[in-house]
Amino acid sequence: MAFIPHTPQDVAEMLAEIGVESIEQLFDEIPSAIRVADLPGIPDALNEMEIGKLMTQRASCDGQPLSFLGAGAYEHHIPAAVWAIATRGEYYSAYTPYQAEASQGTLQTIYEFQTMIASLTGMAVANASLYDGASAFAEALLMAVRIHRKSSSLRVLVPRAVHPHYRAAARSITGHQGIRLEELAYDQLSGRTPVEALAAFEREDIAALAIQQPNFFGVLEDVDALSDWARRRAIPVVAVVNPTSLALLKPPGAWRGPADVVVGEGQPLGVPLSSGGPYFGFMATRTEHVRQMPGRIVGRTLDAAGQPGFTLTLQAREQHIRRGRATSNICTNQGLMVTAATVYLSLMGARGLERVAAACHARTRELVSTLSRIPGVRSAFSAAHFHECVLQLDRPVAPVLEQLAQRDILAGLDLSPHYPELAHALLVCATETKTSADIRTLASAVREALTAEAAA
Repeated sequence: MAFIPHTPQDVAEMLAEIGVESIEQLFDEIPSAIRVADLPGIPDALNEMEIGKLMTQRASCDGQPLSFLGAGAYEHHIPAAVWAIATRGEYYSAYTPYQAEASQGTLQTIYEFQTMIASLTGMAVANASLYDGASAFAEALLMAVRIHRKSSSLRVLVPRAVHPHYRAAARSITGHQGIRLEELAYDQLSGRTPVEALAAFEREDIAALAIQQPNFFGVLEDVDALSDWARRRAIPVVAVVNPTSLALLKPPGAWRGPADVVVGEGQPLGVPLSSGGPYFGFMATRTEHVRQMPGRIVGRTLDAAGQPGFTLTLQAREQHIRRGRATSNICTNQGLMVTAATVYLSLMGARGLERVAAACHARTRELVSTLSRIPGVRSAFSAAHFHECVLQLDRPVAPVLEQLAQRDILAGLDLSPHYPELAHALLVCATETKTSADIRTLASAVREALTAEAAA
């Protein structure tokens, strides 16, 4: 509920009913020595009108910059119906469906989500859900190692073109279990991970191969060649995908060497940017690997009367059943985000999602074409891309971005901290939310910033 409805009289009646004189008396078992007497630095309580005014003022400080940032979190149009439905009380307050008989609505929502993710990825089964795309990637690598029982090396091949935050999270999560991430170089002309980069591992014991499509640069990898190399050597393939791109691109389940595990960040599916979260990760796999998959799985069944029903299945994989033998520490479904994604996918449908993906691609092509006509700006890679692209500037990126930020424009991500070998590289993104006028505004600002920088 949006407010606390209890009057002093209501409180007094409830206290009298349970036989205590004050709310303080409810906590008398807590020793006074460890109780906090006051909260220094916490201001006095505000009423509804005052808090509304304060929040409006704070929100206005964020502004509404024109953003061409991507790098794993994307600004998409979210139909108003998505959150109007997701924040209804029956959805918003639903949490853990431990009791199937009392949670049929929640379970069906999760089941529908799983079905749509499995369809998008071309896999047999999906879970719901994981914390975010990065931790989902780490969980997928752990799962791939469990799948590949014939391998004893714990060596996983991960292209450098995989999102650097995903690689860092994977090292943190898997490193303590002895797993070694060995990086594959990308081709600095195309931006792809060439299949030749795998030649050094031809006869070696490799536990798994990761492939991101599109990769962090927005470049489309030769997934058939890479996955086929792994499949011929019985090496499990972990695919990292952007769910929006799957409306246009071949799903990992249909690659020449079909993926064993597919993961990604679900934020593009109806979840706002929200200063970085909360987001959710998704995971899908093949039927034969389902018992190795972390997270929850909802199944559809028939009751004794022949009526359809939904229930959690294969629960022994989870902490809340057998903590000591758990597949993973992932034991809670991020219900609200998954609900929003389910509503979004239901509203968009296959054709709607395809139109969104096509619009994103078209806007990025327009963006790259427009910016590349500015002296000192060129496309860094030759390979095809989706809705992100790396641009090469003729000078350091950070000062240019700072100038544009002063004009309320977030022009992209400086890649120099992550890929110093690319020198002055800028990752830009355009989704369906950007117009031709927006692109012209950015181009004009970039041109002026480069001119001012040169004159300084």
